[in-house]
Amino acid sequence: MKKIITILILNILISNFSYANGKILISGFINKQSQVKSGIEIIDPKNKIIIIYNHGQNTNDRAKKNECIWVNQINNQASLVDEEINGKKIMVYNFCSNDFAGDMSLKKSWWKSKTPYVGKHKLDKRVEKNLELVEKFVTMGVPRKQIIISGHSCGGLLTLMLLSAHPNKVGGGISYMQACFGKLSSKYKVKKVGPEAALAKFAKKNPGPAELRERQINKIKKSNNVPVLAFTHPKDKWEGLLSDWLEEVPGVKRIVISEDYKINGKSCVVKGDNWQENISARKNPGHEMNQGLCFQYYNTEILKYIEGRIS
Repeated sequence: MKKIITILILNILISNFSYANGKILISGFINKQSQVKSGIEIIDPKNKIIIIYNHGQNTNDRAKKNECIWVNQINNQASLVDEEINGKKIMVYNFCSNDFAGDMSLKKSWWKSKTPYVGKHKLDKRVEKNLELVEKFVTMGVPRKQIIISGHSCGGLLTLMLLSAHPNKVGGGISYMQACFGKLSSKYKVKKVGPEAALAKFAKKNPGPAELRERQINKIKKSNNVPVLAFTHPKDKWEGLLSDWLEEVPGVKRIVISEDYKINGKSCVVKGDNWQENISARKNPGHEMNQGLCFQYYNTEILKYIEGRIS
């Protein structure tokens, strides 16, 4: 009998917390231990601040099954949990939205296509999914201005897209290393040839994606107000040296994370469930600077931004 009860308890824990070898596969609220519990239950919603965190993508437009996020990618998000602003506590919701595709995802040649993207891109659909989740939280009693959209990489670009089109649907946004079109900064040698020449080469080689990227950015830039706190790093191989356009977006506050792999003079380490390594030793250190534990140096700036948005 005791054995059966133990098995039942373990099954309940496994169903509520998805955490296997550092890989997280479910949507839900993050706790201080970087675990994710399924469900959207909120106690005292009027006194909660909800940060919806959006992961990146391994593909630009295709669906990826059993892909969401790793524990090392949410440690710094977990550090914000239970922080209090004006009597309201922060909750962070990990939002998995990688299991569906954009309208042109089945066209294998689209990445090198000369024709513009037709239909809804995966990021457009992810924006819609975020808006649906926002409305669920609002219905539960969370004040709209106390909901913050955030995300890394493609999730960072998603954040900018959502806030540019729907600035009044949520309180604000936090974008980390916005990017969704490959390692443009390093592949096209932006540091050597400059942004204009690099993007021209990208457009010649991949005209379809280049047109989509430009269209997305222009739409963001044309908005009257995009209340987003955006973090970039010059050594980010994706869009590190192609992020100056953020300076042209009304409402965006951009923070450039150092010039090397240190923050406030301290070396960064990334911590998993049972490992730790210096961020400079990782494959894509510049793109992952917000995952280094020393990035928590910016928590004060993030909390200050949120306070300004919910007041």
